[in-house]
Amino acid sequence: MPHIVTIETPSLGDRSYLVHDGSVAFVVDPQRDIDRVLAAARSATADGVRIAAVFETHIHNDYVTGGYALARETGATYYVNGADTVDFDRTPIADGETVEVGSMRVRAIATPGHTFTHLSYAVAGDAAEGTATGTSTATAVFTGGSLLFGSTGRPDLLGAAHAEELARHQHASAHRLAAELPDEAQVMPTHGFGSFCSATQSSGDASTIGQEKRANPALTKDETDYVEEILAGLEEFPAYYAHMGPANAAGPLAASLEPPTTADVAQLRRRLEAGEWLVDLRSRTAFAAGHAPGTFNFGIDGQFATYLGWLIPWGTPVTLLGETAEQVAEAQREMVRIGIDRPAAAATGGPTNWTDGELASFPRATFPDLAQVRHHREVVVVDVRRPGEYAESHIDGAVNLPLHDLLRRADDVPAGELWVHCAGGYRASIAASMFAAAGRPVVAIDDQFDNAGTSGLTLTEQK
Repeated sequence: MPHIVTIETPSLGDRSYLVHDGSVAFVVDPQRDIDRVLAAARSATADGVRIAAVFETHIHNDYVTGGYALARETGATYYVNGADTVDFDRTPIADGETVEVGSMRVRAIATPGHTFTHLSYAVAGDAAEGTATGTSTATAVFTGGSLLFGSTGRPDLLGAAHAEELARHQHASAHRLAAELPDEAQVMPTHGFGSFCSATQSSGDASTIGQEKRANPALTKDETDYVEEILAGLEEFPAYYAHMGPANAAGPLAASLEPPTTADVAQLRRRLEAGEWLVDLRSRTAFAAGHAPGTFNFGIDGQFATYLGWLIPWGTPVTLLGETAEQVAEAQREMVRIGIDRPAAAATGGPTNWTDGELASFPRATFPDLAQVRHHREVVVVDVRRPGEYAESHIDGAVNLPLHDLLRRADDVPAGELWVHCAGGYRASIAASMFAAAGRPVVAIDDQFDNAGTSGLTLTEQK
């Protein structure tokens, strides 16, 4: 029986896998910071395991792969669909081909839908099993962006023109997996744990083919209904995705995680004046209480890389401001996963270490506070959630300015005191920091949107 080690990247909503038989291992969809994979291989058994193969399910759109770098580091064979156009040497693999890794047998299964060339990989614990009869003895299937837990990978990442065709492929691929694999086979997706590569939010933390047959819309709905539902529910995906496919097709090397150059107050001022981004990694509570003017708050305690990569004009130098070197190192690791290879500089401590002037600040509030204020004076409520969230339920009179559109549409926000909210506070703090840097009077609502309806505010809800 293969042993499966899951390597989580919760900030991007993804998983990678190390699979071994006690001595030899293969890896599926590794992230770019391959030191985590190497550490997992060393600790898998008392003597560690040797990584002999690396498999990619597809050319990823939401992160820079570590597959090429891992194969170079370990001498492993690097398997990428032979139909993919890439700029590096790899071992091409195609539908139906099998690879023996130690005592394990890995079979490639064409599962187009997330991309046209997407592959899943079914693994059996004995390389000899099933060969005589042709039956599947798979104990697990690594489905990448195909079959997820209660969902599927989104079909629109290659452009709207291909979305319907890929959605139909996605439906067929799910049915192929369900037909060819045993009900007890574990489903091991790469996406779906908060990743915007998922068509809808996945459910649960583990699943099998049998469970998906009972609950996954791709397997419980007919093709027409499934396609209509998936296409109707698609919303924007992070802007940095546009850079991931080309980076992965080029064969990215492992990024350096060496600490960045330390910047003093004068250097920080010069960088800010030059239009570079100074990103404060502290919690939204700490940032609101006092920060260096002009800095932006992307807390390392949330989906840091997703929102930084989504908002920043690509190529803008980033200086990281953290309370500790560990905070900076964590943010740097997150950045290399999406192709921002090196911070321009870094500084640690607190805002008094990052500016020689007065600190800036803004108030935090709750939805009951907003309800009270609206009885006494006019304020501008800015809802930075995505359009679908806003359509489902929103505060009457709120301006919907999705966070990812803020830099482009900031001038569309009416004059006045801005009360900014999202669903839980993280996105609101990013937006509030940007409004504050632009000189707008702002209050960040740090509260769960579920509390809005019980606070005396009037909501408009989707019928």
